[in-house]
Parts: sequence; C-alpha cells; structure tokens
Amino acid sequence: MSTGLGPSETLPVAQAAVNSPPPQRWQLSPAHPEEAASLAAAAHVPVVLAELLLARGVATAEAAFQFLNPEIGQLHDPFQMRGMAAAVDRLELAISRRETVLLYGDYDVDGTTAVVLLKTAIEMLGGPDGCEVRFHVPHRLREGYGMQSSVLEAAAQEGVGLVISVDTGMRAFAEAGLARELGLDLIVTDHHLPDAGDAIPDALAVLNPNQPGCEYPEKSLCGAAIAFKLAQAVLARRDPDRTRDKTVPSFLKMVALATVADAVPLRGENRVMAALGIRELHRPAGTGLRALFLAAGIDPAAKQLTSFDLAFRLAPRINAAGRMDVAAEVVELFTTRDAARAAELAVKLERLNAERRATEAEILRQVEQRLATDLQLKEHKMLVMIGDGWHRGIIGILASRVVDRTAKPAIVVSVEEGVAYGSGRSIDGFPLLEAIESCADLYTRFGGHAFAVGFAMPAEHLPEMERRLYEFAAERLAGQEAEQVLRIHAELPLERVTPVLAGWLRKLEPFGHGNPEPVFLARNLRLAAPVRSMKERHIRLEVNAAATLTTGVSLPPAKVIGWNLAGRARDLGLQQGSIIDLAYRIRENDHPQYGGLQIEIAGIELANG
Repeated sequence: MSTGLGPSETLPVAQAAVNSPPPQRWQLSPAHPEEAASLAAAAHVPVVLAELLLARGVATAEAAFQFLNPEIGQLHDPFQMRGMAAAVDRLELAISRRETVLLYGDYDVDGTTAVVLLKTAIEMLGGPDGCEVRFHVPHRLREGYGMQSSVLEAAAQEGVGLVISVDTGMRAFAEAGLARELGLDLIVTDHHLPDAGDAIPDALAVLNPNQPGCEYPEKSLCGAAIAFKLAQAVLARRDPDRTRDKTVPSFLKMVALATVADAVPLRGENRVMAALGIRELHRPAGTGLRALFLAAGIDPAAKQLTSFDLAFRLAPRINAAGRMDVAAEVVELFTTRDAARAAELAVKLERLNAERRATEAEILRQVEQRLATDLQLKEHKMLVMIGDGWHRGIIGILASRVVDRTAKPAIVVSVEEGVAYGSGRSIDGFPLLEAIESCADLYTRFGGHAFAVGFAMPAEHLPEMERRLYEFAAERLAGQEAEQVLRIHAELPLERVTPVLAGWLRKLEPFGHGNPEPVFLARNLRLAAPVRSMKERHIRLEVNAAATLTTGVSLPPAKVIGWNLAGRARDLGLQQGSIIDLAYRIRENDHPQYGGLQIEIAGIELANG
C-alpha cells in the first residue's frame, strides 16, 4: 500500500502561539507495499494489518501467527535467568523448613502485585501449616523508595531467615551487606538498571535480566513479571502440568496489571503475558479483584477489557494507596477472602484516588502558571520544576504531565524540611537515568531507568543539580526543538473502516509503550456540516470520504469525534466545505445506547492545494 510520502517526509503543521503547547509534527511511517502484500497473502490477514505487523518487526507468516495468537507456550523458561536455580533452591529449602520469609516490596502497582504473586505461590507450596510469609511495603512519605536497614534488623530479630525483594534492591549494596552480617539470606528480584559500573548487590541470588551475564531473552520485564518468573519456576518443579495449565494463567492477571501500569514495552514476552492476563481478567475469581472492578465501574463480563482499562481505570486506583496512604492495603485487598473487607478496601482506594486527582489538579495549576510565565524555562532543553511541600505521592504524575505539555524531559521536585525529593520522566532518545547519574555525588539515593527516575538529596544541592542537568540536556538535545510527534502508521481512507477490520486490529492489542495503538491517515476530506462543539472543548465533524470527492460515488458522511480539539478547530478556521487531512484512531464505544465503531481524531490539518 503506497502512502505517497517518503520515510523522512512530514505533513505541514500550523504555527503554535508562544504560550501554546509545542507544535505537532506528523510523521508517516514508510510503506512496504510489496512486502505487505506478500505477508498478507501468506498470513491470511488484511494488507493494512500486514503493514502494521511489518512496522513491529513481524515479517513472516509464522511470526504473524504467534504475534496475533499469544499462548502460554511462548513464555520463556524462567531458568534461563541468571540466579534462578540458586533462588529456587533456597526458596524450596525455606518452604521445607517452614522458615519465616519476608517479602520486601514497593508501593506502586508493580511492587504490590509482585508481593501478592510470591506470597500466593509460597503459601500454595507450603500448605496451611507451611512457612509464614510476611511482607513489608514501605510508606512512600515516611520511608521512601528502596530497602531500609531498620526493616532488615527488625526482621533478623524476629527470626526471619529469608528476605526476597521485589521491584527493588538493585542498588541496595549496603543493605545486602547488612543482611549477610545479620545472617539473613537475601534474594533480589528487580528490573531496574544496575549502577553505571554494572555492580550488583552481594546477595544470595539476583534475578534481573539487565544484570551483566544474564542471557534471559526478555530484558524489559517489570518487577512483578520477574517475581512471577520465580513463582513459575518454583511451582513448576513441584507440578509442571498444573502450573502450566492452571496456576500460570491465574497469576498472569496480576502480571498484566503490573506490565501495563509500569509502561514497559508491550513486545515479545511482555505482550504475551499482558494479552493472556487481560484475557483471564474477564473471569476475576479473586474477592479483591471483583471488588476493585465494582468500585471502578467495570463489568468484565459485559465488555472486552483492554490495556486502556488497566492503565487508566484500575492502575490509578491501586496506585492511589501508595501515593496518598498505605500501599500495604493493596496486598490485603488482593489476598483477603473476606468479601466485606475487600469491598471496604476497594471503596477506600476509590476515595484515595479522588483525593489524588484533586491534589494533582491543584499543583498542576501552579506548574502550568510557571510554564506560562517563566521565560527562562522556555530556553532549557529539559525542565526542573521545584515546589515547597508539593505532595510527594504525585510528583511522578506531575512530571509526566509536564512532558505531555512541553515535549521536554522533566523532573519535578518537592522540598520538605531541607530534603529534596524528585521524580522524572523522559522523552524518546533522552536517557534520563544517565542524566541524573551525572549528579550521582549530590544524591543520598537515586535510581530508575531511561524513561523514569527518582531521587532524594539535600535541598542545598538543587542549584548544582539544575546546572548539571541543563548542561547535560543542552549537549544531548543540541539542535532539537521540542515538538510533539504524531506517528501515523498507515494511510487508510475512511470508507475502508469496517467492523471486520476493527476485529482484526483488536488482535494487535494490548496497546501501549512499544506496541502503539495504530493511527491512520485519511486525506482530502470535506466537512459536510459546520463543526459541532461539545462542552466548548470537544468537537464532532461530519466529513465526506475521499472516494466521494474523486469518483462522484455518493457515500454518507462519516462522523468523527475529537476530544479537546475545539481550540484547534478554531485556530484552523474550520467550517462547512473545508478540506482537511485527518489522523485518526479506530475505537469501539461500549455505551449501551451509542455503542459501535467510533473514529477518534488524533490530529487535523488543512489539506494542501
């Protein structure tokens, strides 16, 4: 299928105002008409789907079948992970001896679900009289991220023999040394990158595909997925058939939640686990899961769940506990069998999430005011936003909002009693962890990966950190202007959008980082009616498809919807008769009255000529 644009060509965009968001540049993926036609014929899929598969590196019929039909057999052997055999041996020993095991987690979706997975697995193997499984999920505000020596000391005094970290511990060098001194065996399961020197903690075993010497094929697992791999390995030793057929599918529900929430690339094994887990979530057997669905207003039996539901409806409620209160209650929610208690906890998460939204909105107003008035910020290639007493539970969200509005890497810092707590988010091509490593001597602790980081430091070091980060960004992003890039994956006239095609596209899900939802381009559409505004923010358009204009064939106008695009429509002067190019997504509305296929606008431009 030919698009008419070369690999480096882009469509024109309107000039942005001084205080407007950065300009949006449309980037159309190069077409491969011959390869797409060949793959479509071999794999028995539509040509446009073949184009999308090729863009994802899927080039053969066999690979296409596996991509479109994920199954348990596509998961990698957990024993390919360095340290797995030693970790399983020690965990089996703890179970046989009925030792007390401590799971040391984190306060986000990834960390709490990882605790749930391992706690469930160990208790399944130990039975009712098995070893005691305790867990510690740190309080975000009182303890912060990472392992704490005081918790390990208390564990040793209380007779704990084995500590397993989940979604944390990769830079816990001092804590690993203390564990040895205390006689605690430590297994680290984490997905965060090692430090700049590739050093790893001196633990009994470290499970992390990113550690030196690890040949595990999937390098971008989230923390819960690595905890799942340990659970899978130890369960499979006991009963491989039941583990494969019953336990693994059940556990993948939690893995899917964490994988989507942590925004790891939805490719390879990650995509398989997320796809299978979402499929299993249609049958939420757990008391806690059912209560969470009810609180979120989702009926999994009545609608087809997507990654959107996990990312924007379930995950924020789970994360709200760690952001605003005590994340340990998430573990209780997912492990309790008491329906009344589960309902109580789910309602509390709903309340905390509402509080989080209100707090976020208030601070975001301050951030946006600063972005609009501070001229110096406009000169920097990355942004550091500092506030006194900003709620630490939401500074990561705020950093994401700043990136969305400015297309620049951003770090948001809250200063409390002389200590600065920061959280950062990045853009494609800018290694944020490497950036903050240039300030390693300033921090009391830090960590993360290329797209997200966190740290704590004395507030007096903030000016020096800002100077170094601005210099780092100026060098790495020299010559690049901040811009929002809308990646368009294929050209597709609106008249070719059908329920059958939508069904094929659904097989590409789950969508997310690394497996983006397809954006299509339709050219030379004429507005068949005036722009209809909704709540002064959104728009509805009726457009005549290109076939109507070029062939004279009479087709009914297509109805499309654009969220938060009323201002864009005014800027372009859209009116009945305007000729536009439309970037769009194909969505399915599950409203009981207005359900069906829905064309959602991703971008609008006036057509050339």
